[in-house]
Amino acid sequence: MQIIAETHSHTIACSHAYSTIYENVQAAAKKGLKFLCVTEHAPKMIDGPHEWFFNNLPATVPDLLDGVIVLKGAEANILDFDGSLDLNERQLKKLDWVIASYHSPCCTPSDITSHTAGWLAIAENPDVDVIGHCGDERFRFDYEPVIRAFAEHQKIVEFNAHSFHSRPGSRENCRQIALLCKKYGVRAVCSSDAHFFTQIGNAGEALDMLMEIGYPEKLILNTDYDRFLAVAREKSGRQLV
Repeated sequence: MQIIAETHSHTIACSHAYSTIYENVQAAAKKGLKFLCVTEHAPKMIDGPHEWFFNNLPATVPDLLDGVIVLKGAEANILDFDGSLDLNERQLKKLDWVIASYHSPCCTPSDITSHTAGWLAIAENPDVDVIGHCGDERFRFDYEPVIRAFAEHQKIVEFNAHSFHSRPGSRENCRQIALLCKKYGVRAVCSSDAHFFTQIGNAGEALDMLMEIGYPEKLILNTDYDRFLAVAREKSGRQLV
């Protein structure tokens, strides 16, 4: 089994990534991927692009490049434990694919109770499509009620292969989260969190982990073209192709 959509990628719009949108598209096309989600860090990241980047993105970048369907989105930063984000409701509604993530430069880690409250607030936000790399031990939360809330509010949970190596405790935490997502029937995606074009589509470790625990294939959205196109249309509100 392989992914057909890269759901989390970064560009030179932030200075800790090293490729353009089009270089990422070309890499996706070369690897046979059918979709690329452009999910740049939102403005409160230390080197994140200005909000104008996200305002201009939907109208500027084509939906189809080199045979790859491009979803124009963002990785919004969660700023506190009340669920505040660094893009406003109007901006979020214009985007195709919105990931919400905790990053320590944007929100100082606290305790399990606070982290749990934060994720429960995000679960209730209708403008958030995807829960970003939530296995980070620094932001550990009470998994059971939060995953149940993700299921209730139909959030997609991302399993981010990059996190297995870059965020403390993520490999084992993601396994525990995945088992609960399986229990509650939560839809999932596997991503690379690419910061350079050679990393596009490199989600194998995350996908392998889901296969090891017998995650239902029908719930892994980005391993099937029709399944992912349906959710892309659902989240973007557009036909796309």
